[in-house]
Amino acid sequence: MRATRAIIRLDAFRYNLRLVRSRVGSARKICVPVKADGYGHGAVPLAKTALEEGAEFLAVATADEGAELREAGITAPILLLSIPLPEEIPELIVDKLIPLAGDRDFVRELAATAEQGGEVLSVHLKVDTGMGRIGCPPESAAELAALIAGSKHLKLGGVATHLAVSDSLKQDDVAYTKEQLTRFGRAVEDIKKAGIDPGLVHTANTGALAFHEDAFFDMVRPGILLYGYAPAGAEQVLPVKPVMELVSQIMFIKQVKKGETVSYGRIWTADRDTTIATIPVGYGDGLPRRLSGDFQVRINDAWYPLVGRICMDQCMADLGPNTAIRRWDSVSFFGADALSAADLAAKLGTISYEITCGINKRVPRIYVDT
Repeated sequence: MRATRAIIRLDAFRYNLRLVRSRVGSARKICVPVKADGYGHGAVPLAKTALEEGAEFLAVATADEGAELREAGITAPILLLSIPLPEEIPELIVDKLIPLAGDRDFVRELAATAEQGGEVLSVHLKVDTGMGRIGCPPESAAELAALIAGSKHLKLGGVATHLAVSDSLKQDDVAYTKEQLTRFGRAVEDIKKAGIDPGLVHTANTGALAFHEDAFFDMVRPGILLYGYAPAGAEQVLPVKPVMELVSQIMFIKQVKKGETVSYGRIWTADRDTTIATIPVGYGDGLPRRLSGDFQVRINDAWYPLVGRICMDQCMADLGPNTAIRRWDSVSFFGADALSAADLAAKLGTISYEITCGINKRVPRIYVDT
């Protein structure tokens, strides 16, 4: 086991799921996205925990991600959120994944492949109400729903859209989200007027969970919220807990004299005699190199700055001239009582998703469920 580890707190994940359940009520279904290896937390353990807590659906981005869940013995419904290649369709049919479809050509491709295997494939219609990625225009939803429902080998299991700025409280963004919901509502009504059962109607992502109760419909799809990060302004409504903590241990301690430099590029020079700790975490593990010289770590309940360039496998902290810290003492980078992934993201001008997803496979995950 490496000194560097990602501690995954399943108890915090359970807590966050229960917050969502209390927010949306018992009648609505919860779809838990576990794409990108569960946002870096581990898809299979998080999926199993979500289902234990009463989540009804899971969601992935690729057919391979869905296959991983099936191979782990998971039988719950799994939404496939991205469009697969034609050659991947047989695989998703075998694994009983539920694709999103938003154009006639793809619907026909799904129907033809399902027919070859004698299967009936559940499909959710994706409506593009303003996200601008995939999906049909709202005015075409009824026509496409009829194409799906009219196929002997397809079944319309649901209708969905995705909200672009639901996590923002800016006036223009709130208005945009309301307009998206209006367009979506009209599309669903058009489907119903055509005599077609739309199945599960769903759109609410993390931002909508916090700020737009009119987006809850039949099922909600909270993403990063479940992993411990709510949009700004939602802390009172959804006080979630971070699920991942990145920790390590000091592997080497040395004395550095005033005027000496540390690490690549010699960007840091000691302004006094001091003590430097080397920690086996670097950008090869997912610690962004851009944090060099602008980040602190927690060591034994105190905070110390990282100095010099973050390397692929190591980084260095300035412990000061007088220290009781010793080799193998623990170091926390983010999560739990340390800085959060959101704090790192704010420094880098990015989002917490990128931080947790970036902690790569060479960092072992340790699952804690208290």
